[in-house]
Amino acid sequence: MTHLWVRAEQRPNEERVGLLPEGAMALVKAGIKVTVEQSSVRAIGIDGYRAAGCEIAPENFWPNAPAEAIIFGLKELPEDGTALTHQHIMFGHAYKGQPSGQILLKRFREGGGMLYDLEYLLDENGRRVAAFGYWAGYAGAALSLKCWAAQQRGELAGAVSKYSGKAALLSDLERELGRQKRPRAILIGALGRVGTGAADLCSVMGVPVTKWDMAETASGGPFPQILEHEIFLNCILARPGCPVFVPASAKTTPRKLTVIGDIACDPTSEFSPIKVYDHVTDWAAPALRVHDHPPLDVTAIDNLPSLLPVESSEDYATQLLPSLLTLGHLESGVWGRAGAIFAQHTV
Repeated sequence: MTHLWVRAEQRPNEERVGLLPEGAMALVKAGIKVTVEQSSVRAIGIDGYRAAGCEIAPENFWPNAPAEAIIFGLKELPEDGTALTHQHIMFGHAYKGQPSGQILLKRFREGGGMLYDLEYLLDENGRRVAAFGYWAGYAGAALSLKCWAAQQRGELAGAVSKYSGKAALLSDLERELGRQKRPRAILIGALGRVGTGAADLCSVMGVPVTKWDMAETASGGPFPQILEHEIFLNCILARPGCPVFVPASAKTTPRKLTVIGDIACDPTSEFSPIKVYDHVTDWAAPALRVHDHPPLDVTAIDNLPSLLPVESSEDYATQLLPSLLTLGHLESGVWGRAGAIFAQHTV
């Protein structure tokens, strides 16, 4: 019997989950055994999983799960160097040359386990079957506006925390922006999920947006128009051949740009299109000042949807469920393709 083990998230400020109780019930009815760990932080309570017919395990007990269990989480595992013997479903961030990703792949090689990277669960047309993109874009645009509002006060944006829902986020943002004239934003990746979420947030807040996608960046750059906007929102993933949107020279070039929201957030990849910074920011310090006079702040949090954990979990879990229902056929379809990508990177 296929056994899916939903682990508790162990990363700070991570309350999302990729399976709802309703989805768990569908898996159980389909003959898949589902174990869900207790969690002191998960945005969705445990009682619904229990009522759905799931077995309940202690928090962070997954290293002791049966060998055949497929361990399902979202964000990184503890970086303790242990060999990984199970099959894991999660965001590995391991295939673009990231240093931490190479360490993760080494742990899989040593333990004989396998990674089904959520970023690489693709349909037959190469499109991701599930993504947090919309809520990453929505939250990332909101955070970029918070950084800009802080600059108007002569400050660097302070710590952020989760919101109970979208309405609470918008209320907080309205309070910070007040009656100030809104900044202008330019967004690259406007046709994708991330760009759609970012554009929707800007629209609600009355922020004028220049929307670009592949057609507008096909020239390969440079793109001086980016520097003519107060806010730049990067909504595309770093991939081979991606042009540079913000070169290192932008720090000292005359510009109106003062905030970069790197929503795609992959600064350690050699393909990163933003060259003014080299590490992610976090909830405690969401803005990184890379230049003064005039200021240039970068915000690049890699779990942005967790600012809205309930909405983002509900959206993602609904997208992913049809693929989870095919877990009994790991050699083909979505899982077969993800397994082949893992094999290519662990030879």
